Amino acid sequence: MARLLCLATTLVLLGASAASAHGFKAGAVEIDHPWSRATAPSAANGAAYFVLSTNGKEEDRLLSASTPVADKAELHTHLMDNGVMKMRPVNAIEVAPGSPTALAPGGLHVMLLGLKQPLVKGKSFPLTLVFEKAGPTVVQVDVQGAGETAPSHGGGAGHTGHQAPAKP
Repeated sequence: MARLLCLATTLVLLGASAASAHGFKAGAVEIDHPWSRATAPSAANGAAYFVLSTNGKEEDRLLSASTPVADKAELHTHLMDNGVMKMRPVNAIEVAPGSPTALAPGGLHVMLLGLKQPLVKGKSFPLTLVFEKAGPTVVQVDVQGAGETAPSHGGGAGHTGHQAPAKP
């Protein structure tokens, strides 16, 4: 009986951790909790956010992104210019060992230009990220509510923390 109880407890704990995990890997780079905000049906643009980190010894760089839900995806940042907040494209986003890089509202992000459909809360979409050293990997981006400022840790679309396959 004790053995059965131990097995049942282990299965419950494994299931709980898998349901809440939402991370992906590209080589030594970890991509944690990719998420986006829901958009209005008429919105032309959206954004994707996540945290990049590496426990490797070398830096890497996020060079580009693409997704089938938008005509174009660009790496962007927000800058203060004469008291006015402006978005600007960046060529790459650095990923340094031991120093996580957050892509978040009001800072670095992946801009989704020319949305082909609204981003709907509770749904997800694929996003291909291309790293200088780690190469390409596909992550699933969970769509949160329109006013969210951080990802839900409930794994909204049921991701299990596995590495998604890269597109050929």
